[in-house]
Amino acid sequence: HFTIFGPGRAEPLHGHNYRLALEVEGDGVDELGLLADCDRLKRAARAACAALDDRVLLPGESPYLAIGKSGGESGARGEGTVAVRFADREYRLPQGEVLFLPLANVTMELLARWAWERIARVARGGAVSSLTIEIEETPGQLCRYRAPLAALRPAAERKTARARKHVPA
Repeated sequence: HFTIFGPGRAEPLHGHNYRLALEVEGDGVDELGLLADCDRLKRAARAACAALDDRVLLPGESPYLAIGKSGGESGARGEGTVAVRFADREYRLPQGEVLFLPLANVTMELLARWAWERIARVARGGAVSSLTIEIEETPGQLCRYRAPLAALRPAAERKTARARKHVPA
């Protein structure tokens, strides 16, 4: 991925071994003493991680990228090429190794929210009232996205949910 800082400024293309952690909160436990179905939460977290693993992550909603595809069937892993232009840079990548995320940028903040939206689907129910997702980009550099599980919220409302970024001094 590369983080975009504006129309002409972005990081160089690079990779991370992201780490994901999750936390659930609630006011009580069920009759078995459980707050959440941890097996379902782990499977959802692993699925979110697997979707990102060994892929070039690109923001599918960035106004600053020009994207073209050639050859192969759309979505066929290992076929075709994706051309991505940002300012004066152009990348040509195997289509099967690229994941276009429904995000304006590939940042820890937006990745945490992206993962929250997937994991929240299985965290609902029972005594769980809030879900926190933590994405760690490098040791000590992380972001947490926390929101209540009352209902999936419209995109405009999601943007106002609390996101905190922790960067050590």
